[in-house]
Amino acid sequence: MYDFMKSKDAKIQYLILAILIVISGQAGAQSVVSRMETAARVNFAAMPNVRIVSQIYGECGADGAVSLRVVYCTSSNQILVAADQLALPEIGYLLGHAFGHAVQVQHGVADVALRTIRARRQDEVVLRGYVDRQVDCIAGFLFAKAGFDRGLLIDWITDDPFDDIHWGRHPLKSGPVMPVPLVDRNIWFILGQSGDLAECAVGEFGADLLIAAHLG
Repeated sequence: MYDFMKSKDAKIQYLILAILIVISGQAGAQSVVSRMETAARVNFAAMPNVRIVSQIYGECGADGAVSLRVVYCTSSNQILVAADQLALPEIGYLLGHAFGHAVQVQHGVADVALRTIRARRQDEVVLRGYVDRQVDCIAGFLFAKAGFDRGLLIDWITDDPFDDIHWGRHPLKSGPVMPVPLVDRNIWFILGQSGDLAECAVGEFGADLLIAAHLG
């Protein structure tokens, strides 16, 4: 009887430990969300709320072509995060990227980019690539402002995490798609972590509007 009870107690202790680990992981993930959200709000006005959802599909008009991880819905000014993605090591970057699009949208950069793209349709792929690289730079800036140690995308992921629709107005399924090589995303993410928004000037899109919008 003693051995049985001892074994039973051990199983209960193991179960309690497993539950604590899960709770700790969830708390850590929530901390990342909170820190990134705070960094965004401290540094820029009109930043979106972050809402954790069970799935992205069906939110803001998202369908199967839309990212299942993190999206920015400009119509409601919300960042939606799928709950099952919170434990990813790159979640801070994914959130930073979404906030980067919000910075562009809320502070005039997206308007400048859209006018430029409409006037130069033959260069649309290149121009949209510039836009997304600047977003990755802003993501790095916010990542550093959130107090995280220097991060490298190539340590966390092996493929472009944003090669599908991940921002736009409702319905999100009609949003833009602009794949960028992971090596390029990594470069711009690192540049942003310098803490100098001037580093986020790319191609035809300068950093003046970003610097003007910065609340620091």
